[in-house]
Amino acid sequence: MIKGANDKRDASMQHEEHRNSEEHRCNACADTFELKVKPGKTYMLRVINAALNDELFFSIANHTLTVVDVDAVYVKPFTVDTLVIAPGQTSNVLLTAKPRALLHGGPPVQAQPVRGFFDNTTVAGVLAYEDPCSVGSSSSSSTKNLPVFVPYLPQINATSFVANYTAKLRSLASTQYPAAVPRQVDRRFFFTVGVGTHPCAVKGSCQAANGSRMAASVNNVSFVLPTSTALLQAHYSGMSNGVYSTDFPAYQVTPFNYTGARPNNTNVMNGTKVAVLPFGAAVELVMQSTSFFGAESHPMHLHGFKFHVVGQGIGNFDPAEDAAKFNLVDPVECNTVGVPAGGWVAVRFRADNPGVWFMHCHLEVHMSWGLQMAWLVLDGSQPDQKLPPPSSDLPQC
Repeated sequence: MIKGANDKRDASMQHEEHRNSEEHRCNACADTFELKVKPGKTYMLRVINAALNDELFFSIANHTLTVVDVDAVYVKPFTVDTLVIAPGQTSNVLLTAKPRALLHGGPPVQAQPVRGFFDNTTVAGVLAYEDPCSVGSSSSSSTKNLPVFVPYLPQINATSFVANYTAKLRSLASTQYPAAVPRQVDRRFFFTVGVGTHPCAVKGSCQAANGSRMAASVNNVSFVLPTSTALLQAHYSGMSNGVYSTDFPAYQVTPFNYTGARPNNTNVMNGTKVAVLPFGAAVELVMQSTSFFGAESHPMHLHGFKFHVVGQGIGNFDPAEDAAKFNLVDPVECNTVGVPAGGWVAVRFRADNPGVWFMHCHLEVHMSWGLQMAWLVLDGSQPDQKLPPPSSDLPQC
């Protein structure tokens, strides 16, 4: 708040007003999170985004964070003022507390959503310094004249900020921690991900375009969970007929300008479809965001695998130009990646885990609308490449 103020008196008044408001808010909220640190010490923070419908910015005022891990995989360390983290995603960061000579007080720890489509709440905690010199002194007198720093978080629609952050994520790619990204590809897929519509139910109250209801889909297929038999159970027993089909489209059936004006028809189909992969196949998947009802980012999570993020960009994916720029040297390896708002992301992984594995948007509302699909990875030829039988005490659906 003080930064950029031209008049020192105005800045002082702004600071005092903010301090009073911060004290009132913290005093009124007994369960405000407080992290106690000692001057000069370095701490590892394990940050988890447990939100349902928001990617988050996370920052600690007057401090920097060194990112060392994403989704339990080491990355080349880099230092930032603000962390970007998607729902269900994890990240380990190093926080070095200020030395005692630079100690100014306890700055707030703040996080706010990247997206403003749903909740735009900013949450805060407190980073509290333990100063041995203040032991026995009055806490009110020792902190009365200390400034309170507030993080300057990016705007909720800061797409370029998010893109710059994610571009810094690189794997170690060392002898001890090699980047085993597939160089040759066996199967290529192009998925559009986004929000569309369904016709309104009979006597329903629907408020989407043309009186329809909201739906979400991958390649225009809004996923429907089977009601009687689980996908994995149906696959293992060889009784998939009537439970799922294996014709999930590998490409968008009807190409269009994905990030342009909304098409006349925004309806998507329902289906319980899976994409089949032979064991050991090297897979390349490009996920393209659509902008039917405004460009949104989609944090896509894949069960059973980690993938290498080899490319990303804004606009429509260009197979000729964009694929030539893929990073096959040190791409970050993770299990959740944000498809940029109005953009695309490309990942590669090896299908070496037999079974049926969901891939879905980690925004709860989008997943409930059908923004998910499933990969069916077939057994390999070796005994350790086959799907094990279910346990004898497995509950039946």
